[in-house]
Amino acid sequence: MCTTCGCEHGNLYIEGDERNPHSAFRAAPFAPAARTQAAITNVNLFTPAVAPQGDLHYGRGEAGTHAPGLSQRKMVEIEINVLEKNNRLAQRNRQRLNERRQLGLNLVSSPGSGKTTLLTETLKRLRGKTACAVIEGDQQTVNDAERIRATGTPALQVNTGKGCHLDAQMVADAMTRLPLADGGILFIENVGNLVCPAGFDLGERHKVAVLSVTEGEDKPLKYPHMFAAASLLLLNKIDLLPYLDFDVEKCLACAREVNPDIDILLVSATKGDGMEAWLAWLEAQRCA
Repeated sequence: MCTTCGCEHGNLYIEGDERNPHSAFRAAPFAPAARTQAAITNVNLFTPAVAPQGDLHYGRGEAGTHAPGLSQRKMVEIEINVLEKNNRLAQRNRQRLNERRQLGLNLVSSPGSGKTTLLTETLKRLRGKTACAVIEGDQQTVNDAERIRATGTPALQVNTGKGCHLDAQMVADAMTRLPLADGGILFIENVGNLVCPAGFDLGERHKVAVLSVTEGEDKPLKYPHMFAAASLLLLNKIDLLPYLDFDVEKCLACAREVNPDIDILLVSATKGDGMEAWLAWLEAQRCA
């Protein structure tokens, strides 16, 4: 169970996989599953840290988060148990990729950053040069997988239902259904979310964070765990800079404050700016 939002492995289904149905939510994607109401008992009260000006901080305990009815110690135990199992599965995924000399990349961002457009444009440029495959993560629909397949690249949609991120088991199930050519690249486009995906290793070699200039410059400071876990930051949609009040240098400074070692590239997926540098980074990592 995710200690931030409570999503579970049971929320998984892969397109065409009837072994993991998601009950009412699968049949009616936007209707809540029916459940009986139960009285809440044994609630452990939690007092958040309070700043002098009155702000509340729920992330300063040992667990770094808060859930009603759970102590910080219990939340740490749950997180350790969940991540330990996930990390074992992730290591198996990593070993399988290494055996095929596959470069595995986990693309993460908030919704609307242009991640899918960036990926489709990348795949068009790699077509005929590097064998690629894509795992598409979303809560519902197969829209993004269809966009990827239109480039001629094999793609598998993984819909998580109420789940807010992909985990190593989902990726393992998807990998068995994709043609993974020796020496190729497996792109894993995670669910649009800058919180939970930061804590889940999928077996990738690198996390690549995509941030658009239509978002705030301080996004790396607001979501530090994700940018600390990423090896590369792609600042996307730079063609819109003339029309926005966005301080590029401030954004880069915020990213390096969280992660001094992060690589940063400025790109425009639609106009092509910076794409050659991005492709060069991919080739260097693939050959590493």
